[in-house]
Amino acid sequence: MDMQASPSATPAGSAAVGAPLVAAQDLCYSLELSGETLHILRNVSLRVEPAEVVAVVGPSGSGKTSLLMQLAGLERPTSGRVTVAGTELTKLSEDQLAEFRRDNVGIIFQSFHLIPSLTALDNVALALEIASPQLPLAEVRNEAAAALAAVGLGERLTHRPSAMSGGEQQRVGIARALVTKPRLLLADEPTGNLDQTTGLMVIELIFELARRQDTAVVLITHDPALAKRADRMVTMSKGVLSETPAAPAVQ
Repeated sequence: MDMQASPSATPAGSAAVGAPLVAAQDLCYSLELSGETLHILRNVSLRVEPAEVVAVVGPSGSGKTSLLMQLAGLERPTSGRVTVAGTELTKLSEDQLAEFRRDNVGIIFQSFHLIPSLTALDNVALALEIASPQLPLAEVRNEAAAALAAVGLGERLTHRPSAMSGGEQQRVGIARALVTKPRLLLADEPTGNLDQTTGLMVIELIFELARRQDTAVVLITHDPALAKRADRMVTMSKGVLSETPAAPAVQ
């Protein structure tokens, strides 16, 4: 489908000057389980500015991942709306949502989700090939190799996931998410399966590359120390989102 033919699908880059990159407004999300209604998100509103890094903290089961799924257009809210880069996701068809994600959104998963039969280079190249099918294959592979070099894996291009450590696999996931230069990067507990030292390195890498590309980041983490490295922190509790007050300046 042609997204631009739809009045709800605004071409990338056409959002109003000064508008937030992400605007979630009054999001409610609930599921019916065994005849009972489970309220996962309760009137959640969130604004993310272009190139801003926002950390979402809160206990397990509070609705953090569901919020990320809404921002990616992977789940539809029961009510409310989500606008990303001037496009209201809640008005798009499934095909249009897939095209929008391809062109605007990068996702880093906690569990890597690499294709085990492909090398690191091919895992990253595949993402770019899907996003930019007009690019010559040689250019796709060059861009993928550059993305892997940027995350410190320039010497591991031909290695498959089974021959890589958890931290290396996560760095492949970062390269895959950022190789298309998305306007929005969504990271769901990207350090959850890593040791503390590797996790800190991964977080620094995400922030560095995202800022280099002017990519906005919404990061889910259980670690307040990591969250404090973001520009802003918000807290999710029982489906309700609230701003986390900044720490007072040291006198």
